[in-house]
Amino acid sequence: MSANAKRILLWSLLGLILAATLVWAFIPKPIPVDMLMLEPGEMTVTVDEEGETRVRDVFILSAPISGRALRIDAEVGDEVLAQQTKVAEIEPTDATLLDPRSEAQARADIRAAEANLVLAEASVKEARVELNFAQNEFKRARKLRADAVMSERELEDAERTFRTRQAALETVIATRQARQAELERARAQLISPTEARVRGDECPCVPIRAPVDGRILKILHKSEGVVSAGEPLVEIGDPGDLEIVADLLSSDAVKVEQGQQVIIDNWGGAKSLAGVVRRVEPFGFTKVSALGIEEQRVNVIIDFTSPKTEWSRIAHGYQVDVRIVLWQGNDVLKLPLTALFREGDRWAVFVEQGGKASMRKVNLGRRTGLEAEILSGLAAGESVVVHPGDKITEGVDIEARENAR
Repeated sequence: MSANAKRILLWSLLGLILAATLVWAFIPKPIPVDMLMLEPGEMTVTVDEEGETRVRDVFILSAPISGRALRIDAEVGDEVLAQQTKVAEIEPTDATLLDPRSEAQARADIRAAEANLVLAEASVKEARVELNFAQNEFKRARKLRADAVMSERELEDAERTFRTRQAALETVIATRQARQAELERARAQLISPTEARVRGDECPCVPIRAPVDGRILKILHKSEGVVSAGEPLVEIGDPGDLEIVADLLSSDAVKVEQGQQVIIDNWGGAKSLAGVVRRVEPFGFTKVSALGIEEQRVNVIIDFTSPKTEWSRIAHGYQVDVRIVLWQGNDVLKLPLTALFREGDRWAVFVEQGGKASMRKVNLGRRTGLEAEILSGLAAGESVVVHPGDKITEGVDIEARENAR
């Protein structure tokens, strides 16, 4: 074979290989997709929200009077007994410091009170002298009357004078006591805070005792300090008597009814707990979300139905996730929401038929956050594309990925 013929043969072979490669490269290939075989299964429609545990009945101990609350030695979690455990004590407040003007007035009041007391003492002495004289005159009058020297009228006058002097002495003694009290009150105005604290050590304090059996949940005023009447000091409750409060959107709350079952997750245990809706509060409130949107919320109260031994580690103020069961079915044809897309005004999916994608319109029933019930349009056993992308169109070749279920 000549060199020219060999060259022609070589280039012909290279051309055939290149043509075959181009043909193979441009042949349409099936698109790999995730597919799911449609089968009936269990479906649960829930309203999901975060909740917080709380003691059913919380008692707030407040200061019954204004005064100085002593430091509370108890700690959060300590057990208390009704009408026995002394939780806090209140003593009188310290005296206030006087400014120079008030101090001068107080000292002047003391001097005036001392002078009035001296005057009262003099009045008492004078009244005693007058009473002694009247008593002697009365004795002489009775003796003279016995000897018929004095008339009955003169005797009565002597007795009246004696009784009058007795009353006058009692009056000036009472006046002296009042002047003594005025002096003590004036001196009390000059008692310094330091002296008041020393005297206060002997003053009985007002004890505040626990109203019910339980444990201390929160100490609102731990350190010693002045408190006003009605100021809260301690919160007390029974940690074993818990409930859950979850604030739902009002549009979700209208679907919730008393007695519906609740699944409690993410509380820290290995398995979910069970609960039941006890009450849907009849009023809503405005709450600003993390995105700054005002929302109308409604509190839903939930009771635990699982044995207490399973949730004994949960206490007041713990966060949990609650799923309120609105509806539950056991033989439901369902699909992941990711398999659905809008086609006009209806929902549609892609199913696999003979290795090709075929669009099928469906009617949906109940929906959850992940799944939707299929009422019509599909049958059990059909393979559905779970994540249809923009490359999936009617009649395109598709194949299941190796890791597709």
